[in-house]
Amino acid sequence: MFEISVRTPVVAPVDQVWGVATDWARQGDWVPGTVVRVVRGDGRSVGSRLLAFTGLYDIGFVDHLEIVEWEPPRRCVVRHTGRLLRGTGEFAVEPGDGCSTFVWIERLQPPFGPVGRLALALLRPAVGLGLRAAGRKLAAVCERRAIR
Repeated sequence: MFEISVRTPVVAPVDQVWGVATDWARQGDWVPGTVVRVVRGDGRSVGSRLLAFTGLYDIGFVDHLEIVEWEPPRRCVVRHTGRLLRGTGEFAVEPGDGCSTFVWIERLQPPFGPVGRLALALLRPAVGLGLRAAGRKLAAVCERRAIR
């Protein structure tokens, strides 16, 4: 199992951070190269399904997701059910003193056995950089909205 987590401080209230993090249609505002759409359910409850494409132009991968835990405005867990990505992803928002902390955790089962485990181990620094960059971008989006 491959696990990576990122914690990002955000100068915005919990509800604001939760709203941005779980606005699936606008996730591309803070996760570069990603387009998400709800394909079943309302996107705001257990059992809802999402389809995400991450990449540039037509080169990338499709991620099939199912919401398995929904605890607004604190926690959402999705199950990756596609051929390439299997495992869970979690968004959590923790309250703080005048701010929030956005937590993103990915627990993935690498595809392709030992080769996949090696590939993810080699990609770990890049994945971490990408998640941290997305977290910073989410914080910037939330903070801009909080100022208005």
